[in-house]
Amino acid sequence: MRKRLTMDSVVANVELEREMLKGFKNFLMRGELIIIAVGLVVALAFSALISSFTSNIITPLINSLAGDSTNGPGLGWTINGQFIALGAFISAIIYFVIFMSVVYFVLVVPYRSYMARQGTVVFGAPTPAPPVKTCPECLSADLPAAATKCWHCASVLS
Repeated sequence: MRKRLTMDSVVANVELEREMLKGFKNFLMRGELIIIAVGLVVALAFSALISSFTSNIITPLINSLAGDSTNGPGLGWTINGQFIALGAFISAIIYFVIFMSVVYFVLVVPYRSYMARQGTVVFGAPTPAPPVKTCPECLSADLPAAATKCWHCASVLS
């Protein structure tokens, strides 16, 4: 037997889906998650740079000491029959700079502006805590400096 759809069940399902999407959005917009994602992207780009350096400069230098001879085209030098591909390494540096610029302008800048609208500072120096004063009656120490009345005991502050 099929279950009949009622307006209440449809509204409940829509509300449940809305709450799930809101929870997913909150999960994605947590500061730690974005910072970790940017860190991983930086690590991957830096890994490509290091890989290019070792495979195009260090490995041919080591092979030239061993007497192995392999030539390659492009910008570079041939030392003892080994081609040191300086062009490939320069290309990897350019890739790294472009990639990090894209990460910064596509991920970091929009996220920083989003978090600023939320009142949180990200990827920068933390803002100092606002000045506070203490209530002489109840000794609450979390009152704003401009407060004229304690919100805990309602006593008038001088």
